[in-house]
Amino acid sequence: DALRQRAIALGASPDRTTVIPYGVDSNRFAPDPAARLERRRALGVPDEAPLVVAVGRLARKKGFEHLIEAAARLRKDYPTLRVAIAGAGDLDAALRAQASTAGIADRVHFLGVVSHESIPALLAAADIAVVPSVHDEAGNVDGLPNTALEIMASGTPLVATPVGGIGAVATDGETARLVPERDGAALAGVIAELIDHPEQRRALGERSRQVAMTEYSWSRTTERFTRIYECVLDHPHAS
Repeated sequence: DALRQRAIALGASPDRTTVIPYGVDSNRFAPDPAARLERRRALGVPDEAPLVVAVGRLARKKGFEHLIEAAARLRKDYPTLRVAIAGAGDLDAALRAQASTAGIADRVHFLGVVSHESIPALLAAADIAVVPSVHDEAGNVDGLPNTALEIMASGTPLVATPVGGIGAVATDGETARLVPERDGAALAGVIAELIDHPEQRRALGERSRQVAMTEYSWSRTTERFTRIYECVLDHPHAS
């Protein structure tokens, strides 16, 4: 809807503008205990250690510096916490330096480019997945990151900011935990709460997967597009 509002501001007709979220493959992105164990062992993360995962290009609008800040805030109370960030980009060196300066270089795994085929196992391995998107200095922001829906379909608890299109698919306390953008303290607080309450994590993940399967499956997306096509065919001369 954020993109819809921008289109309307540029002159699009509100009555002829419809938002159709894209879909996610809930067969590929799903809970997978075997993949969870295998991926965690490959990362060197003990089974009992909390693992927080983030996926995306290392760019300002992804907000990964705030995740590293949150991890630094949690260092003392959660000494076994590990963070894995999958992606490459211009901020690679800066983010590594931030983690080193904060004294958590050994707790933040920078995975570099990870193939899309490997992402389902990585999300299955996570106890929490974070999408800390922000408006960057130029005002750029994600629409709806693919990762948000993939996390939901995986049944992994999602912690995100409500910027761009994220808030349109993720509801705070129901299918995700939403925090203000650029707020490392708030992000750390929610991560800590979820670490401390495994039943809350489980329930959040189950609800988010159910919504992803019913509302954001590719078949549901197809139905929405079909209705639009039918509407256009029924009113071919509408101005």
